[in-house]
Amino acid sequence: MALEPANNIQDLQYFGEFGGVNPSISDSSTYTFLSAKTMFDTFEGNADGCYLYSRHTTPSNLYLGEALAAMEGTETANVSASGMGAITPVLLQLCDANDHIVSSRTIYGGTYAFLKNFTPRFNIKTSFVDITKLDAVEAAITENTKVLYCESVSNPLLEIADIKGLADIAKKHDLKLVVDNTFSPLSISPAILGADIVIHSLTKFINGSSDTVGGVVCGTQEFINDLRNVNNGACMLLGSTMDSLRASSILKNLRTLHIRMQKHSKNAMFLAEKFENDGLKTVYPGLKSHPSHNLFKSMMNKQYGFGGMLTIDAGSLEKANELMEMMQDKNLGYLAVSLGFYKTLFSAPGSSTSSEIPEEEQKVMGLSDGLIRFSIGLDADIKRTYQMMKECMVKIGILHLNQIEKECN
Repeated sequence: MALEPANNIQDLQYFGEFGGVNPSISDSSTYTFLSAKTMFDTFEGNADGCYLYSRHTTPSNLYLGEALAAMEGTETANVSASGMGAITPVLLQLCDANDHIVSSRTIYGGTYAFLKNFTPRFNIKTSFVDITKLDAVEAAITENTKVLYCESVSNPLLEIADIKGLADIAKKHDLKLVVDNTFSPLSISPAILGADIVIHSLTKFINGSSDTVGGVVCGTQEFINDLRNVNNGACMLLGSTMDSLRASSILKNLRTLHIRMQKHSKNAMFLAEKFENDGLKTVYPGLKSHPSHNLFKSMMNKQYGFGGMLTIDAGSLEKANELMEMMQDKNLGYLAVSLGFYKTLFSAPGSSTSSEIPEEEQKVMGLSDGLIRFSIGLDADIKRTYQMMKECMVKIGILHLNQIEKECN
C-alpha cells in the first residue's frame, strides 16, 4: 500500500516558464503548430508534447492531472470542470446501449440521479445494492454488467466499501471497478487496493477553499487517452473542460492537502467521540461502533486519519434545521452543501444533497429526516467548538442536562 501518497505529490518538481516556483499558466484556448503535419498528427493522437485545443487538454491541466495521478498511484489522470464532469464521461465511456452497472445504493445524489434517471435514456440500466455486502454485489451482476461503482466512504451515510473485495469480484467477472474517493483523499488509496479508475470531486477537500468546482479521473494511460479521443472520447466530446487558471489554483492548494486532512480528521475524531459519549446517534469511521471500523483501518493510510465527515441524528428534520440555524448563528459553521472547507459545513442531506433519491428509498437505506452531515473544519480550538455545539444541542433539546452531568461525573 502507498503509505505516503503525499510524498508522491511533493516529489514532483515544476518550474515556471521564467524559473518561477509555480508552473506558468497556459492562458490560451488554442495552440499553434510549426507544420501542418504536426497538427494532423496531434488530431490523430500521435504527437506527444503538442497541444491542440483547450477542450482536449492544456499544460496547466496536465500539471494538475500528473500530481493527482501521483497521489492516487495511477499512470495518469484527466481533470474536468466538475466532479459530475468526471463521473458521467467515465460511465458513458465504459458502457454502451444495453449494458448494465452495479452501484452502491448510497452515493452522491447527483450520481444517483444520473444512473437512475438519465442513463436509462441510452438503455443503460443500474442495479443499486448494499455495497457492504459482497454477496449482494456479486448476485446483482448480469451478463451485460460492465461496471462496479462505489464511493470509498459513501455520501452521506459514511458506509465503507471493501475495495479489495470489490476488486476481486470485478476481476473475476471482467468488470471495471470505479471508485469515487472524494470523502477520503490520502486516507484511502483505491488504485493501490485494486480499483481500475479513481474519481474525485476536486471541489471538496482537495481544493479546500470552496472557491471553485472541478473533477478528476485517475486511471491508465490507455483509458485516459480513450476519454480524450477526438472521435469518440466522452471527455473530449461532452466538453466538461477545466479552465487553466482553476487548474493552477487547485494545484497550489493540493500541496497542503496532507496537513489539512490530518487536521480535519483529528477534529472530526474528537467531536465524534464526544457526541457519541453524550448519547447522540453518531456515525464516524473512526469510532469502534462504526460497523466497518476495522475494514477502514485495514485499508487506510494511518497518518491521515479517518477523514473529516461525520453524521449525527437530531431525531427530526425540524430539530436538525433548528440546530443548524443556531450553530450558524453562533459562527460554528455554515448551513451549506459541499465539504472540505476550512470552516465546518452542515446540511440535512435528505432534503439537500440526497434529495434526488426518493423518500421510500431513503428510508430503505437508512437515511433519516433528522440526519445532519458535518464536514468538520480546521478549527484551532476544537474543544471550544464542542462546548459551543453542545450548548446549542441542549437549548433545542437534542441533548439534556442530565446527559451532560453524567458525562462530567
